[in-house]
Amino acid sequence: MVTTSGRADASRRGTRRASISDVAQQAGVSLGTVSNVLNRPDRVSEATRDRVQRAIEQLSFVPNGSARTLRAGTLTTVGAVLLDIANPFFTEVARGIEDRLGQDDHTLMLASSDEDPVREHRYLRLFEEHGVLGVLVTPAEAEIDHLLALQRRGVQVVLLDRRSPSPAIASVAVDDVAGASMAVTHLLGLGHRRIGFINGPSTIEQCVDRRAGMLRALTTAGLDASAMVEVEVPFLNADGGEAGATELLALDDRPTALFCVNDLTALGAMRTLRAHGLRIPQDVAVVGYDDVNFASMLTTPLTSVRQPTHELGRTAADLLLRAANGLAEEPAHVEFQPELVVRASSVGADGGGTA
Repeated sequence: MVTTSGRADASRRGTRRASISDVAQQAGVSLGTVSNVLNRPDRVSEATRDRVQRAIEQLSFVPNGSARTLRAGTLTTVGAVLLDIANPFFTEVARGIEDRLGQDDHTLMLASSDEDPVREHRYLRLFEEHGVLGVLVTPAEAEIDHLLALQRRGVQVVLLDRRSPSPAIASVAVDDVAGASMAVTHLLGLGHRRIGFINGPSTIEQCVDRRAGMLRALTTAGLDASAMVEVEVPFLNADGGEAGATELLALDDRPTALFCVNDLTALGAMRTLRAHGLRIPQDVAVVGYDDVNFASMLTTPLTSVRQPTHELGRTAADLLLRAANGLAEEPAHVEFQPELVVRASSVGADGGGTA
């Protein structure tokens, strides 16, 4: 018997999600007929299709995409594990991933490792259990044996914002050594000879590369490592920047400029400088890294190294899809070049800086 309203059935089910069996019972048809309406509607008469569609609407039925994918033998979901999705840099990277996947009707499952290798491993395991087509990963540690093993099990892997140490895994990155070198060369050109460096954990390759870039700039200028005053903070966020700046300001011979490993740490550092009554850039110049969307909107706009964030995500997703579709003969390794965007945090309104 066909029920005229799904409300009573829904009440009996409580909050349970309606199944294809519920739809069949509601419409008074077989499970096969409902399946045909969902997947092969041309095989069902118009009157029957209408009856099944009414049942679907009454029950608020949503087809199980995972089950349908498994039956069809195709995978359309891609996972991404990024260091910190609260960071605007990674938010824009995720938009690039999503835009590329959307072109091929693929969906994105997004997770944040919070720079924690254990958390990263857990999300990768969950993604694999969900049967994703592949994963895009910004690793929280230098070692990638777990990613190589994942790819050997049939899950495509692309490293994102990280050069691949293995030719077997594709990667998309930015030349962070060059970017950091640009930033520090800019500060040296303004006359600074004692530069504080607020850096993150050495397990993160970006932190290692940006340190190398700073040392390169000092060497090129004929200076030694003593011109760099480095503090390592555990987290690459504003709290980390505040802690790093506080430590540097406590020195007897404090730096006249700060280079921060990313824009969030720069934001925290600038807060600390202002809390201590210091002017930016007259007393202490500040340069960040990433050029996220808020960098130009601060009270003192932030000088920063710009990365092509959207293109990073889009390119990584494209590499993964090409590999998954058999269009790539071997893993590709793409490296973008950054650019320095100079603003008032390092160069004052008069166009000059102070050391």
